[in-house]
Amino acid sequence: MNLHLPEIDPDLPDGEGACHPLLAGAPSSVEFKKLRKRLLRQTRETIEAYGMVRPGQRWLVALSGGKDSYGLLAVLLDLQWRGLLPVDLLACNLDQGQPNFPKHILPDFLASYGIPHRIEYRDTYSIVTEKIPENRTYCSLCSRLRRGHLYRVAREEGCSALVLGHHREDILETFFMNLFHGGRLAAMPPKLLNDDGDVELLRPLAFCAEADLARFAAALDFPIIPCDLCGSQEGLQRNAMKAMLDDIEKRMPGRKETMIRALANVRPSHLLDRSLFDFPGLAAATGLLPGRDG
Repeated sequence: MNLHLPEIDPDLPDGEGACHPLLAGAPSSVEFKKLRKRLLRQTRETIEAYGMVRPGQRWLVALSGGKDSYGLLAVLLDLQWRGLLPVDLLACNLDQGQPNFPKHILPDFLASYGIPHRIEYRDTYSIVTEKIPENRTYCSLCSRLRRGHLYRVAREEGCSALVLGHHREDILETFFMNLFHGGRLAAMPPKLLNDDGDVELLRPLAFCAEADLARFAAALDFPIIPCDLCGSQEGLQRNAMKAMLDDIEKRMPGRKETMIRALANVRPSHLLDRSLFDFPGLAAATGLLPGRDG
């Protein structure tokens, strides 16, 4: 993206109040500082490039208990603490009624760091398992139900945006799922407006690598909660896309970065969509070709 924003110094001054409490126990290794700086830079560039911030707004940050949403919350709090994100943040977990879900982990975690939060209980698990056969993918219906409730909570809490932890690999996997199975070129935009036009959906981690978020979460020892719904199903299309992308990256390092940049560098005239480019109206000017005069 290369917006040439001022560099973020990962070495904050020592002493009380030097960083958000969530980052107070962060490793002091050079490797972790580079990782933290990279995630902060990529997130900040995405926020700036896609015009996500209007100072004074309130964001609802979805927290599932997975590595990506923990990473999202930590990076946003870090940017806010540094004065680089002038919005209020409200973390929200939607307890979907999954069996054996450890209800105490997220509220205890958030409260221990003084993070404003809301825990919302809605039994979407029963709806999904009732409507979808066991051998079919739960993800689509589960996601729609979850998103609807989060939009509602955003409205109730006066939040202008719902912020999700989708990263680079999520976007690439979605692109190839649409390409292979949907017959269309589409991915996940970093910013969009919901159908009612009253809540923005933001993905500030759009250019962050999943592997970086995994290392970040492990280093900060977040209490990860696995998904027992979609995470328990094998053979999902998304898993196939993930395996394909990992194989490409292994064979040709750096391809994921190239592909995510390509999604931000589209040439409509070099595709086949007639709604994006006026192919019928494309014609050479007459009388200007060599050897055709007179």
